[in-house]
Amino acid sequence: MAEPWREERLHTQRIYTGRAVALDVDRIRLPNGRETTREIVRHPGSVVIIPVLDEERVLLIRQFRYAVGEILWEFPAGTLDRAAESVEACAHRELEEETGYRAGRLIRLGEFFTAPGFTDERMHVFQAEDLRPAAQQLESDELIEVVPLTWESVYEKVRAGEIRDGKTLAALSLHALRCRA
Repeated sequence: MAEPWREERLHTQRIYTGRAVALDVDRIRLPNGRETTREIVRHPGSVVIIPVLDEERVLLIRQFRYAVGEILWEFPAGTLDRAAESVEACAHRELEEETGYRAGRLIRLGEFFTAPGFTDERMHVFQAEDLRPAAQQLESDELIEVVPLTWESVYEKVRAGEIRDGKTLAALSLHALRCRA
């Protein structure tokens, strides 16, 4: 049975190809027969990691985000670098690069689309456990502060509106669901 709301792509024009994303303008046909365009940011996919130090503490990072002009509290995250890179390998790599810790174990918590109105980015959520210190390996354009916080402090920051990063809030939601199961 055909999906009654499915839109049909008629043509794609690549407008831009960058290091992390590409921008396409697609000409589409709506289910009612009308034609229109959709601007789509193509993204290779990404991960977000909840680094658990122990029962009481978790690692967050703080970094300036140019797009919003603010320093944000976040869980470490990153983009799949290579088409052949698994999401698990990406999670291990990003955790070590951004926090200076290696995970003995990764637990997959779920996935979500970051902003499906304009991008195809799919983000995979992991909880990292059995953390061991390693060398932080920030990229040349990254300035990151790693901050251990208690779970209570994390949720206080959410309630106070201090944690406003979408991927971090989504990861916290998936983590809370797992803990209730």
